[in-house]
Amino acid sequence: MKMIWNKLTSLLSRAVVATGAWAATAAHAVNDLPGGPAVRQLNLGPAVTKIAEEQQWLHWFMLIVCTVIFVAVFGVMFYSIWKHRKSQGYKAANFHESVTVEIIWTIVPFVIVILMALPATKVVVAMKDTSNADLTIKATGMQWKWGYDYIKGEGEGIGFVSTLDSSHRAMSNAGGPAKDQAVDDYLLKVDNALVVPVNKKVRIITTANDVIHAFMVPAFGIKQDAIPGFVRDTWFRAEKIGSYYGQCAELCGKEHAYMPIHVKVVSAEDYTAWVDAERKKMAAKLDDPTKVWTLEDITKRGERVYAANCAACHQANGKGAGPIKPLDGSAIVLDTDHTKQIAILLNGANNGAMPSWKQLSDTDLAAVASYTKNNWSNKTGQLVQPAEVLAQRGK
Repeated sequence: MKMIWNKLTSLLSRAVVATGAWAATAAHAVNDLPGGPAVRQLNLGPAVTKIAEEQQWLHWFMLIVCTVIFVAVFGVMFYSIWKHRKSQGYKAANFHESVTVEIIWTIVPFVIVILMALPATKVVVAMKDTSNADLTIKATGMQWKWGYDYIKGEGEGIGFVSTLDSSHRAMSNAGGPAKDQAVDDYLLKVDNALVVPVNKKVRIITTANDVIHAFMVPAFGIKQDAIPGFVRDTWFRAEKIGSYYGQCAELCGKEHAYMPIHVKVVSAEDYTAWVDAERKKMAAKLDDPTKVWTLEDITKRGERVYAANCAACHQANGKGAGPIKPLDGSAIVLDTDHTKQIAILLNGANNGAMPSWKQLSDTDLAAVASYTKNNWSNKTGQLVQPAEVLAQRGK
């Protein structure tokens, strides 16, 4: 009877897996994503750091040890029950404790635990050793994006925000990719990837601005919580050039699924070139908050800021969606008191449903406010200057 039950459950599980695979294929075409998830993946993904390799070895070592113990213990138990059953004429023995048995079943488990603990402790200690890093980067979790600041090593001073690519958010709002559309990095593509050099020890310091997030990249074998008011750290040394993907691994609110991590591992030469390019871009963005802008110039800039940061939720037409309030015709946007809209941009609203955008510059916030006040049907002619945002930032 038990064998029949096992066969039935095995067939049922296979049918469920096959049905799920068929449904996924029917929904849209998808292929393995190098550095990310694979189609019908059952095992851990390929490791590109020593720590990840050690974790995978430990995973299989522990699984094999536990399987052997399970088979041995339950094998002996079931054999004894079956071999010495009452129907065969066996009678239960009547005896008390056995010192030999007590010693054996105390020493053997102790030895097994020690044999399992030694390699595990070695890996855990190595995971926590963030000393002598070549590069230190602070990863700040925000609802719902990552902020990266290069605080030590080559690239020191560089900082940017990494957000889910707006085209992928639009696909998600439409129910996912089209059936004939292959999007292997669906919901993993970002506008600004974290770039690091190959074969260099990279220390990641994690923290958060609002709620608890978690920085996780499976190919590196790292997962570290990002907690508001606390600083935690982890590290990795990628040994292979390529793109590697992760996600926030701590439930952090309604946009939790839209908070991917993309790490680009490049050669030392390419990393130096990237650092030079980023510094030039940063220099170009160093705006004087006291500069007085014309309406035409600031709304052009605001259009770019809106497309990169706001259109995913409020939509390109400003109509919003579901609980996301529309900006087209919004009383706050139309109000001549600019401080109302600036306060929402700086501090967020609706208990985090509208996140804070303090990480954007005064000019970018003034630009996007001006753009919303003069786009769609909002033809107010109002102009928000960066100095107005600067005045509100400290309040």
